[in-house]
Amino acid sequence: MDRFPHAANVDFHSPLDLSKAAAAVLDAEGRVSGWGSSAQRLLGHSPEEVLGQPAARLLAAAPGQRLATLCKLCKGHGPRGTVLELCRRDGRTLRAAVTFSPLAHQGAAATVVVAADLGTLRGWEAQLAMLQGLATESAVGLTIFDTDMRVVWGNVSTDLELAGIAQYIGRPAADLFPEGEFISRHHPPDEDQIMEHVLTTGEPIMGMHYRGRAPADPVREHVWSCSYHRLVDARGELLGVFEESLDITDRYRAQERLSLLVRAGKRIGASLDVRRTAAELADVAVPQLADEVLVDLPPAVIEGRQPPTGSAPGHSLLRMHGRTPEEFRTSPVSYPPSSPQAQSLATSRPVVHTDPAGTPDRTGQGASRCCLFVPLLTRNAVLGLATFRRSSNPDRFGPEEQTLAVELAERAAVGIDNARRYTSQHAAALVLQRSLLPRHLPEQSAVDVAYRYLPADSRVGVGGDWFDLIPLSGARVGLTVGDVVGHGVHAAATMGRLRATVRTLALLDLDPAELLTRLDGLVAQDSDSDADGGLGDETLGVTCLYAIYDPVSGRCVWASAGHPPPIVADASGSVALSALAPGPPLGLGGLPYENVELSLSSGSVVAFFTDGVVEDRHTDIDTGIDRLAHVLTWQRCPLEELCDRALTARPPGPQTDDATLLLVRTRRLGDDRVADLELPPDPAMVARARTGTERQLADWGLSELSFSAALVVSELVTNGIRYATGPVTLRLIRDRCLLCEVSDNAHTAPHLRRARRDDEGGRGLFLVAQMSQRWGTRYTASGKTIWAELAIP
Repeated sequence: MDRFPHAANVDFHSPLDLSKAAAAVLDAEGRVSGWGSSAQRLLGHSPEEVLGQPAARLLAAAPGQRLATLCKLCKGHGPRGTVLELCRRDGRTLRAAVTFSPLAHQGAAATVVVAADLGTLRGWEAQLAMLQGLATESAVGLTIFDTDMRVVWGNVSTDLELAGIAQYIGRPAADLFPEGEFISRHHPPDEDQIMEHVLTTGEPIMGMHYRGRAPADPVREHVWSCSYHRLVDARGELLGVFEESLDITDRYRAQERLSLLVRAGKRIGASLDVRRTAAELADVAVPQLADEVLVDLPPAVIEGRQPPTGSAPGHSLLRMHGRTPEEFRTSPVSYPPSSPQAQSLATSRPVVHTDPAGTPDRTGQGASRCCLFVPLLTRNAVLGLATFRRSSNPDRFGPEEQTLAVELAERAAVGIDNARRYTSQHAAALVLQRSLLPRHLPEQSAVDVAYRYLPADSRVGVGGDWFDLIPLSGARVGLTVGDVVGHGVHAAATMGRLRATVRTLALLDLDPAELLTRLDGLVAQDSDSDADGGLGDETLGVTCLYAIYDPVSGRCVWASAGHPPPIVADASGSVALSALAPGPPLGLGGLPYENVELSLSSGSVVAFFTDGVVEDRHTDIDTGIDRLAHVLTWQRCPLEELCDRALTARPPGPQTDDATLLLVRTRRLGDDRVADLELPPDPAMVARARTGTERQLADWGLSELSFSAALVVSELVTNGIRYATGPVTLRLIRDRCLLCEVSDNAHTAPHLRRARRDDEGGRGLFLVAQMSQRWGTRYTASGKTIWAELAIP
C-alpha cells in the first residue's frame, strides 16, 4: 500500500502550460478560428458551436463592453494577461486567467488565447511559493543527492549552504560530516547504507537522529533529525535521494537532561553508602554531561561523622573517582585558597574553569579541558565538592548544563548525607549490639561451645539476634537463641533487654516452658507501654528458644516461642530436626508453651540458629535447614570448623537478616564424679549423711573440704528431714566446684533470716551461705532441691 496516497496527484506544471490549458485561436476580426479539445473541456462548447462565431459571445459581460474588451486585449505587440468571466455551455460563468498572444502568419493577423481556471492557477502559485519558501526561508535543510550519492543541490538552510555549498557539489555524502554518527536505532548506521536502502526499496526512512559537527560550526556539536525520500521524474526514472534535516540540538539536549534527571532520581542515593552514592553520580553523569566525575569529601563524612564546621572544607579531603564502587580509588587532595575549587566551596556556587593544558585530542594536539566545580550542599552545610570534567568535548558548560549539574549534585549531596547518617546509626547499633552480646561464654563442663554472629548487609541494618549460655545449678547449662523483628538501634536495644531478662529468669531455675511464659508476659507489657511512643514494633513477633541440658542424666529440655527447632546430630552420625511444639512468638499470647525432652548421648552436636542462617531471598527455609543438616553430618569435626562450614554454605550475595549460630557438643559426667545417697526422714540420718560425705570426699582426694562440706550437708539434710514428709536424697557432684544437693518432696523453700540472740535456731542457712560460693533452691515436679557450691582449693 502506498504510504503517501496523494503523492501521485501532485503536479507542478503551470495551469497555463499549453499541454494542460484551454487554447483557442482568434482571427483579426475577433472570430474563433481555432478551438481545441482542452477548450471544450473547460467551457463545454463544441467546435461546431463556436467556430466562426465572435469570441465576444463567450465573455460574461454587457454586450457593449464585450467587443471593447476583446479588441483591447487582441491589439498589441506582446502577450497580455487578464482575468475574465467566461460563459460556460451550461449557463454558468467561469472566472479564468486568460493570456492573449498576438501572432502574424503570412500577413494575416491572429491571436492565440490560453485560459485556465483561476482557482487552479492560484493553487499552483501557492505550491511554487511554498517551494520557494522551503528553498529560501524555511528552517528545514533540504539536500538532493544523485544516484551515486553525491551532492547535487542544497537550500539556504542547510549547513552546507552556510559553509559555501559550491565547494560540496559533486562530493560524496560521506565527506560532508566525517566525524558524525547516527544515534537512532533499528536502521543502518551508515548514511550511504541508508540512501542505498531508500534508492533500492523506495521506502522512505524518517526521523533518524544524527550527531556531529556542522562544517559552518565545527566547535559546537549538533543533533539533526533526518528523513530520506527517493526522487523519481514524471517518466518514472530514478533521479536520486532527497534529504530533509532539522536541527533539534536544543530539543534533544533538553530531552537528554530530562531523562538524566529521571535516571538520577532512580539511581542516586538508593544505596545508603557514601562511596556507592558517589559512584552513582559518576555513572549517571558520564558520558551525557561530562567525561569524568570526581567527588571530594572530608574523611569525617566518609566515616559517617559530622562534616567539619566553620569554613568550607578545602584541606584534607579524599578524592573518589570511578564509576563503580569496585573501581573507586581514594587519594588525598587539598585546594589552594586562590583555586577555582576553593572559590566554589567558599561561595557555595558552581564555577566553570578551562584548563588550557589538557589531554591530547584525536589529532594528537593538546585540547583544552573544561571543568565545572559544584559544591555538595545539604542542610546549609558543605559536604564536599563534585567536579564535572570534559576532555574529549571542547564545549564549555552552558547555563542549562550548569543547572543540570547543580541538580545532580544536590541529589548526590542528599544521598551522601543520608548515607553518612545511616553509617553513623549503623555503627552505633552495631557497637550496641556487640556490647550486649556475650564476648566470652563462661567455662563449664556440660558442653563444648562454638558460635558465630554475622550482621546483615549494611544496607539493611543491624538486627536483633542474640544468643547466650547460662551456667545453672547442678552442673547444668541453659542455652538460648532469639530474634527480634526489625533492624536498627531499637532492635538492638530490645534484644539487650530480652537477653538480660532471659538470663535473670534462667537463674531462677525455671523450666523452659515456664520461663517463656513469664517472658511472654513481660514482652506484652513492654508492647503496651511503648505503643504510644512508637517503640513497640520491635517487641512484637520476637522469637526465642530456651533449653536446659543436664550432663549428669544427659537429659535436655527445651521450649520454643515461634523459633525454629534445633538440629541434633547424635554421636552415631545421624542428623534430624528436633521434634518441637512451637508456641506463639513472644508478646502475642493466647497459647501455652510446652516442654520437649530428649536424651542426648555424649558427643552429640546440637545446632541452635536464627532464620538468617537457613533462609535468604533465593531459597526457602526448608532448603536452608537441609543445607545446615548436611553440614552437621561432619559432626566429628571441631565445632569452630563446623561453624565456618555452615556459614560458608550460605548463598553468596548481600544478606537481608542477621545470622546467629550456636553449636554445642554435649558431655556426660561419669558415675565416678556423682554420688547419690537416699535417706529416710529420720533425724538420726544426719550423722549418716555427714559420714558418707566425708568418705566420698576422701575417695575424690578432697579431704581438705570435709569439714566445710560436712557442715553444709548437715544443715541442708536437717532442713529437709524437718519439713519433708518423705525420703531425702543427697547428691554430691565433683565438677569445677563441689556441688551439694539435697532434694525432698516439700514445696516450701527455706529463707535466710537474722536469728536473735535468744533464738535456738535459724542460723543454719547463715552457715551454708558463709561456707559456700553460691546456694539456692530450684523446684521440680516432685518437690524442691536445695543446693550449695563449694570451691575446690
